Amino acid sequence: MVLVTGAARGIGAETARVLAAEGDHVVVNYREKRKRAQGVVDAIRAAGGSASVAGADIAAPEAARTLIDGVVAEFGRLDVLVLNASGGLERGADPGYAMAINRDAQRRLVEAAAPHMRSGARIVFVTSHQAHFHGRKPVPEDYAPIAASKRAGEDALRAMIPELEARGIELRVVSGDMIEGTIIVTLLERRNPDAVSARKSHGELPTVAEFAGAVAAATRATGVSGGTVYVGGADYLVEVGAVGVGADKGDDLVVRIGSGLSAASLEREFGG
Repeated sequence: MVLVTGAARGIGAETARVLAAEGDHVVVNYREKRKRAQGVVDAIRAAGGSASVAGADIAAPEAARTLIDGVVAEFGRLDVLVLNASGGLERGADPGYAMAINRDAQRRLVEAAAPHMRSGARIVFVTSHQAHFHGRKPVPEDYAPIAASKRAGEDALRAMIPELEARGIELRVVSGDMIEGTIIVTLLERRNPDAVSARKSHGELPTVAEFAGAVAAATRATGVSGGTVYVGGADYLVEVGAVGVGADKGDDLVVRIGSGLSAASLEREFGG
């Protein structure tokens, strides 16, 4: 039983499709676009999978708790929580919105979900290299609030690792270069096209399918809690000294570029 936040489109939707194809029942969370989320569910069911929708603005404290309570009430358990939803680039957003959704909401969801997750359950936090390495690598100005808040969210979840480990729950982090075809890249191209061009100058960006494959595989891989899977941006990793040098507790430093990601390959590299 898997809950994927922000799954009405993009990486979240593709992750839901991959997990459903592998046999999981997937709850597709959306904030406003129920019709779009239902389309994801309908496509999963048409392909022989199992899925349902659950609307909630996870930045709203009560809505986040209600989301978790509703999933548990309907299915009796939660095996995997994929923290994909994020925000902060929206025009006119409150200055505190990025921190509210990228840090506070992530921590709140884990606090609400953990008591209902059995030993062996997984939490996967989806982030970007720009956020994961915030403070060690320049970030496009328009993306700076998102990078800072997502790094704060990751730090908040890492601080919970002892509590999660006591329950037998593993935390995984999946970090990617800019992902071709995502709304974030689309918005950045409109506001700061040079920033996107700069990343593309290092090679092709990972696709949504490639990155979603890594996220889905991370829900099954085993290893040290807090381990990070990196997708794309090899130059990024070498420049900041990430390859072979652990930056965070349990950082497994798995570097994968392009397709071919699978739970088996990640499990081998995690040493599980």
